Amino acid sequence: MKIKKVMVIGAGQMGSGIAQVHAMAGIDVVLHDVSEEAVERGFKTILRNLSRQVEKERITTVDKAIIVNRIERSVDLQKAKDVDMVIEAAVENIEVKSSLFAKLDTIAPASAVLATNTSSLPITEIAAATTRPEQVIGMHFMNPVPVMKLVEIIRGLATSDEVYETVEALARKLSKTPVEVNDFPGFVTNRILMPMINEAIFTVYEGVATPEAVDEVMKLGMNHPMGPLTLADFIGLDTCLYIMETLHKGFGDDKYRPCPLLRKYVKAGWLGKKTGRGFYQY
Repeated sequence: MKIKKVMVIGAGQMGSGIAQVHAMAGIDVVLHDVSEEAVERGFKTILRNLSRQVEKERITTVDKAIIVNRIERSVDLQKAKDVDMVIEAAVENIEVKSSLFAKLDTIAPASAVLATNTSSLPITEIAAATTRPEQVIGMHFMNPVPVMKLVEIIRGLATSDEVYETVEALARKLSKTPVEVNDFPGFVTNRILMPMINEAIFTVYEGVATPEAVDEVMKLGMNHPMGPLTLADFIGLDTCLYIMETLHKGFGDDKYRPCPLLRKYVKAGWLGKKTGRGFYQY
């Protein structure tokens, strides 16, 4: 299967990054969101990123113009009827994703691949909202997308070998490293990362150490580039809580119980960097 044109749904941080790497790889992109303001914000992010690439002499101004020219902006879901693949990067909510995939199933060509950038939700359940579960797959990019090499590729129960091979080849075309993962809550990244972050929060909650001390231990002792609590603030504490709840519900195991302090911060609106306060003040 040849992927020549992709629709990216969601023009936020992840969606704009996914659109950018596709355009840079020579693939035509439709960048879609529900409002023109959201699409424009995402498009401006791409322009800023490309301008930095020009300043660093990684691409020329001519390259930038060619890349930008490959990106079409849209608020009309019907544009999905002209694409070979849709990559959904909308809010991390199973009802929203299932509803969206049911709509896309009626719009996108019968041959089109429907992919989701979910970081923790079941691909099989999302696929069940369509009449083409064999063409639904997880394509989980890391943040920031233009920089990070990993793409987790997650097969649903019905995903065909052809679709998997197509998406794996696409990831390589984007200069990413695809890793095959089975469809379990949190996949590999968040099943390992989020309990570590949650445990770091428990050490603060129980008075074992301050956030600064926990982060220093993990940076200097484990050679992590960023401490787990700083990372949690960057991810968003609401997102961390949502993924821990997904793991807890999905496995029914109390080792995934979200720390009460994490819940408290989220209820307080201390969501991390995006609100100016989490474990640190910004």
